[in-house]
Amino acid sequence: MTERHKDRPWLMRTYGGHSTAEASNELYRRNLAKGQTGLSVAFDLPTQTGYDPDHVLARGEAGRVGVPVSHLGDMRRLFQDIPLERMNTSMTINATAMWLLALYQVVAEEQGAEITTLSGTTQNDIVKEYLSRGTHVFPPGPSLRLTTDLITYTVANVPRWNPINICSYHLQEAGATPVQEIAYAMSTAIAVLDAVRDSGQVPPERFGDVVARISFFVNAGVRFVEEMCKMRAFGRVWDRITRERYGVEDARQRRFRYGVQVNSLGLTESQPENNVQRIVLEMLAVTLSKDARARAVQLPAWNEALGLPRPWDQQWSLRVQQVLAHESDLLEYEDLFAGSHVVEEVTDSLVRESWAEIERIQEMGGAMAAVESGYLKSELVASHARRRARIESGEERIVGVNCHTETEPSPLTADLDTAVLTVDPGNEARVTEALHHWRDARDEPRAQEAVAALKAAAAGEENLMPATLECARAGVTTGEWAWALRDVFGEFRAPTGVSGAPVAVAAGEGGPLAAVRAKAARTAEELGSGRLRLLVGKPGLDGHSNGAEQIAVRARDAGFEVVYQGIRLTPGQIAAAAVAEDVHCVGLSILSGSHAELVPDVLDRLRRAGAADLPVVVGGIIPGADARALRAAGVAAVFTPKDFGITEIIGRIVDEIRAAHRLAPLTDPPAGPGDRPEGRPHPPEQRRQSDQPHQPHQPHSQEATA
Repeated sequence: MTERHKDRPWLMRTYGGHSTAEASNELYRRNLAKGQTGLSVAFDLPTQTGYDPDHVLARGEAGRVGVPVSHLGDMRRLFQDIPLERMNTSMTINATAMWLLALYQVVAEEQGAEITTLSGTTQNDIVKEYLSRGTHVFPPGPSLRLTTDLITYTVANVPRWNPINICSYHLQEAGATPVQEIAYAMSTAIAVLDAVRDSGQVPPERFGDVVARISFFVNAGVRFVEEMCKMRAFGRVWDRITRERYGVEDARQRRFRYGVQVNSLGLTESQPENNVQRIVLEMLAVTLSKDARARAVQLPAWNEALGLPRPWDQQWSLRVQQVLAHESDLLEYEDLFAGSHVVEEVTDSLVRESWAEIERIQEMGGAMAAVESGYLKSELVASHARRRARIESGEERIVGVNCHTETEPSPLTADLDTAVLTVDPGNEARVTEALHHWRDARDEPRAQEAVAALKAAAAGEENLMPATLECARAGVTTGEWAWALRDVFGEFRAPTGVSGAPVAVAAGEGGPLAAVRAKAARTAEELGSGRLRLLVGKPGLDGHSNGAEQIAVRARDAGFEVVYQGIRLTPGQIAAAAVAEDVHCVGLSILSGSHAELVPDVLDRLRRAGAADLPVVVGGIIPGADARALRAAGVAAVFTPKDFGITEIIGRIVDEIRAAHRLAPLTDPPAGPGDRPEGRPHPPEQRRQSDQPHQPHQPHSQEATA
């Protein structure tokens, strides 16, 4: 048999970073030694949102979901003994992308690298942050300027770098259909390319070079046939846009280049061993078809619905890629689906529907206008609500969650508290102390001069990258860089999309939602309060608001008055709003792991405000030991990803409100979600003064009250 040529495998990455630069550096070097061929850096939330770890909003967040990088010293330690001129590094960073690339470039220069040799990617896609991930800082206009300046700088100076990774990954996590994922990502690409073209920083004859460096970061779900067709549709739409709108003639510059992380939203806490086969199927969607194969792949770990994966878990995901690439014959053949009428029909349909949505967004004024109007966010919230309704009704089946739930004990989860990586609670204090030492030791006049020059550049029209590079060299910190730009650009609170979301679950007579509506209405009547009021709060820097939004929408549909002020609130702001809005329950959503610090702070502030009997419920990725500690501290109920029944959760919230006011139970509490521990004391007999009817407090944002 003739030996076939074998294509080169895709870049293999694992998304990693935690605790400190030193710990993350050790993780990277171990993964590279195991055969990983590129790095994918996860930054912690203070770094992503432009705060130093000693800021009040950063409490509990330093080193939790990624590595803290506060200054040049941290970046040096992060890449110590890793030659950057030979490395392909992807950095998931958006609002502060320019800053992190400046730090990376300076470290590379210190290593002796020519910056023209650097290869890698900065995500740098702010639109999806407004819609789904929540690490935005500045308003759309200034944010687009930062994106444009970074693109034009790298095309001229770091030509092998991908300055933007237009990211539909998080759109799917927020509920996007394949059509929405394609249309919203391409609308973002149009907004970015128009801004670069109109900036005058790139000569027309070099615009093809800009197009050639635009890359995409895509999601792949378990419906792998549809997902594979989606990748083909992406390529066809991109080719048309770059050829017709921008006149790019070179087919190589028009090539759709994308990396992928397969779906994390579909990973389950229940029977988490099933996540392995989900991950494998999702990977096939982006590797089977040669004509639509990903350039880089990173796989989540089987236990990400439980907490942070351990190094062994990441190794398992890396080995899945390596077995497919090196042991199978996949890379020996041309496209397996060329000529398939099924694939062509699905792809053509996706292209046609996506193009119609792109044109609709362009008629609104483009992606930025659709963000500011709330259109894109409302569409995503509504789409996500419909998906959740299909899961709850059983129409969309998830093995181990809403079907085939019988299971044998799993040795993988026999000890849930050791099945995930835990960050040392003392890590934050050490990171903060190191930051203070850095500030004390730097050349302070030079740092202040660099910040002043950055502000002056921001107030003008010059490219901000040179001033940012000087800030990096002068020892300026992440928070100082971001605050300098906040002073000039201001900050932005994105629309929540909750008030505009249509009803996703009908409250038909005899149905679960109708029963909860009736229970909520009767409880409100007994309390003499018109409607029950629920505050949904997102303390800290966690911007993943999908779950909070779905709770807010379903509570609204169950007859609650919902106070939801969006993301990034301090415990003090949440407690003050709960008292001012005279709510009957506070629901906190935290997915970043900072619940152990932030939830007790909210409880303490409520007690000091005279609202000790106000029930507080918490949802998030919360290990069992932490859940027990939160309930012991006074939390009424804890909900985790296994509690997929949102209507049940709302019913449980009504039960907690009744218990807090010594009202007789209307029905037995639903089994499952957030089980109340036996012996939890009921609050005092007397009702609070704030339980009387009130005029709603003026919300802090236009969509605060849904």
